Amino acid sequence: MKMAALVTVAVLELAVLTLTVSAQEAAKKETAVKPAPSPSQAVLESWNEVGRKLIAMAEDFPEEKYDFKPTPAQRSFAEQLLHAANANYFFTNLALGQKPPAEEDPKRDQFKTKADVAAFVRKAFADGAAAIKTKGDKGMADLVVDPDSHQQVRVSDLAYALIEHDGEHYGQLAVYYRVAGLVPPESRPKK
Repeated sequence: MKMAALVTVAVLELAVLTLTVSAQEAAKKETAVKPAPSPSQAVLESWNEVGRKLIAMAEDFPEEKYDFKPTPAQRSFAEQLLHAANANYFFTNLALGQKPPAEEDPKRDQFKTKADVAAFVRKAFADGAAAIKTKGDKGMADLVVDPDSHQQVRVSDLAYALIEHDGEHYGQLAVYYRVAGLVPPESRPKK
């Protein structure tokens, strides 16, 4: 009887040990370190993330409030989106060897509806993403001349400058939401 009990305990200990080792191996596989993204992948991920947020706002904000301004001296909600989206072409065009846009801010009357503005925002981010993909990893180190500073900059640095610019406008637009009594999409509970 003692021998059977000892064998049973040994078998149970072996089973527990086997399950513990299997669980540890599974945890190691789940927490394996992923390689860093390539230079163009890193830029593209940041570009697409800020684009996703601004596109969500463009599609979400009520059309009847598109001309809302927290103060008379500020751009309207629509003008903020148009400015941020158009500024992307100061990256996209230069990265592709083209001239930058002739004007900083498109006129609101060129984009009469919410759908027009949202389409322009989507297109500006899609065009920038396509330029990043076209340039690839090697192209991120290419040099272009910044039209404002008249200094050479790497394509990746110019992209990050516009990503930061878009992030600043995202922050401003989050305030527009709050002042208008609304909750920005990113601040809502996740479903």
